[in-house]
Amino acid sequence: MTDSTGAEAITSGSIRHPVQLTPMQVPKASDVLADDLRERILRGEFPEGTALPPERELVAQTRMSRTTVREALRILEVQGLVQIRTGRAGGAFVQRPGEESIASTVSLLIRGRQVRMAALLETREAVEPACAQLAAKYRTDADLEALDRANDAIAAEGSLADFLQANVDWHVAVAVASHNELLTGFMGALSRAIYASTDNSGFIDAAVRQTTVRAHRNITEAIRKRDASAAVRRMTRHVHEYASAVLEVEERTEIEVPGD
Repeated sequence: MTDSTGAEAITSGSIRHPVQLTPMQVPKASDVLADDLRERILRGEFPEGTALPPERELVAQTRMSRTTVREALRILEVQGLVQIRTGRAGGAFVQRPGEESIASTVSLLIRGRQVRMAALLETREAVEPACAQLAAKYRTDADLEALDRANDAIAAEGSLADFLQANVDWHVAVAVASHNELLTGFMGALSRAIYASTDNSGFIDAAVRQTTVRAHRNITEAIRKRDASAAVRRMTRHVHEYASAVLEVEERTEIEVPGD
């Protein structure tokens, strides 16, 4: 209440202040649509491989603009939840997140935060023995074949790049044999980051290669025999010895992992 001069009236000894509202963040229409479609995909309403309605139908159903619909689909594509195909049989097709999605996210975190080499190696020492333990418990014949192929590639007289790739393949194969999707994706990113950021030319020589071959074959044999205790023990020793050797020659405290 105000008087004729426009001043605020005093009621019961107090002054009435105008109500103030805080600014509200209104989500973009494309984010709202992307959120709705994402939840439906993750709940399984749209099975993998299902084609979402054509763009013009989404526009009609949602009453949103074509630009909004396209932006929403692009968000889902970046998140790995749909695959956009062009051509007469094109459209947006549902795909479920896989191990590579995890690996990509972890790789971005490692590169973006410039994670220290010591932290990467500590994480590996904590995680890989668990992978070996689960691999010994759940491995299949196909898993053993993948491990044997990687071991043969590691033992071959190839280039340093070939050796490093075979090494990564073996460590990822152990994680795959655990049949734990989170561990598989995580180890894919972790192994690539460690090997990509190590001074391999000055560190890996013939002796290191021979030691790696023996360690990998011993761990593989424990996994083959379903001897979880031996698998854990051997993997723990292997990754610890590697970490100790790397840190002896690694003077950097931060890393920059090159892009794929």
